[in-house]
Amino acid sequence: MDILSAHATAHPDKPALVCGDDVLTYAALEERACRAANVFLDLGLRAGDRVATISFNSIASFEVSSGLRKLGAVGVPVNFRLRGEELAYVLNDSGAAAVCAGPESVPHVEAVRPLLTKNPALLSLADAPAPAGWLRMDERMRAASPLAPASPNEVGTGATMIYTSGTTGHPKGAYRPQGLPLEQVLHTIELFTLRADDVHLMAGPGYHSAVGFFASLTLACGATVVIMPRFEPELALQLIERHRVTTTFMAPILLQRIVDLPPEVQGRYGLSSMRVIVVAAAPCPFWLKQRVQERFGEVLWEFYGATETGINTVLRPEEQLRKPGSVGRAAPGHEILLLDDEGRPVPDGQPGEVWVKNAWLATYYNRPDATARAMRDGYLSVGDVAYRDADGYYYICDRKVDMIISGGVNIYPAEVESCLGGHPAVADVAVIGVPDDRWGEAVKALVVLRPGAAATEEELIDWCRRRIADYKRPRSVDFVDALPRDQAGKLLKRQIRERYWADAGRWI
Repeated sequence: MDILSAHATAHPDKPALVCGDDVLTYAALEERACRAANVFLDLGLRAGDRVATISFNSIASFEVSSGLRKLGAVGVPVNFRLRGEELAYVLNDSGAAAVCAGPESVPHVEAVRPLLTKNPALLSLADAPAPAGWLRMDERMRAASPLAPASPNEVGTGATMIYTSGTTGHPKGAYRPQGLPLEQVLHTIELFTLRADDVHLMAGPGYHSAVGFFASLTLACGATVVIMPRFEPELALQLIERHRVTTTFMAPILLQRIVDLPPEVQGRYGLSSMRVIVVAAAPCPFWLKQRVQERFGEVLWEFYGATETGINTVLRPEEQLRKPGSVGRAAPGHEILLLDDEGRPVPDGQPGEVWVKNAWLATYYNRPDATARAMRDGYLSVGDVAYRDADGYYYICDRKVDMIISGGVNIYPAEVESCLGGHPAVADVAVIGVPDDRWGEAVKALVVLRPGAAATEEELIDWCRRRIADYKRPRSVDFVDALPRDQAGKLLKRQIRERYWADAGRWI
């Protein structure tokens, strides 16, 4: 069953994708997806092969992902902010047989080309000349057959692999070779009251699992996706009014940027069409929920989940202000255990590690060791800690794994510590998340300098800026005489964080 083909037959002239002044109907998207699938076939790719896409949100990236689903190949969306060795690592680790890059990403992929071990086909999504050795996707698609290739007879969302960082600092591919079962897709559509007449604003980056997922749900409904290549708060309001947008998914930082606009700017736009705003990816402060509700009405939904586990809990609009701090109750079909360090269930009100069982669970690609560490009796944990109240509502209160969430993006301190540890003046370093009113958490480095060495905060931040993605670099550096470690040499991160979080009223 091909959902796109079904919608193209049922309502061929209905807009599927809108980006700026460009509109692609369902019939046109079906043809473009078939041509894209045949481009990959002509390059020798088959079902199960991985194809990495690194691009701002665009119609072209949807054509690629839709074509990969028809082929039964595995789409691997890549964070377009990765650079150098970290970008090469993801492309190599995924075993990508092809890499599709938007115009802004072609130079960055070209720069790491000598580091690529699999010799992937390189396809430019740009409507412009490409570097030597690259193929132009638009030219290839014009020459490709518009007929659908033989179907792999899969029912569901199609295979996916989304990279999520690990505690060692090396990203891991959360792999679903069969995608999601169709019944799970339909249950989620029903859960969030999505409809065929919706217009969905794709506001965040498509490499984020939830952003891509809710856009895909919209197409599964036969509705319309309005694409923002990159988020701008006032432009989001313009698009909501212009296209009568009804649904969107946003991380809290994007919602905050909207409600932080001056009242006179917000007042220029009619927003009465909006009926579902889904928020997740980072804690959503209660004050922000209040401001969103004041501006948009009772339309805010929140969920807790992870790339590996999907959507695990849901807090409905009418519950947002009644249950402050909660991420909701378990979603239908999701089993959640809260366990102590010995694997015993904790009573209501007491924090425990969150373990989830459902049909969404992913494994880590080519990492059976990491998958085994994350699993217990069919349940998977990403290291979050929560408690449950007597009404069955969950509250995320900590993380066992050492992760920072800043603006809805996962940042693992080990990557930043490794980078800073390479500076000749640094003897020891710890990286933590500290409270930040705008981003939820900000990256802070605590640095012990080598005897006789000198370095400034600006120097160390610039050192990171030139070596890792900008969103991972520390926003501040504190110089200390020593860092607390246990007898095994492990940093005592909770002890380090205490003085920064003591007055925050939260631990995440």
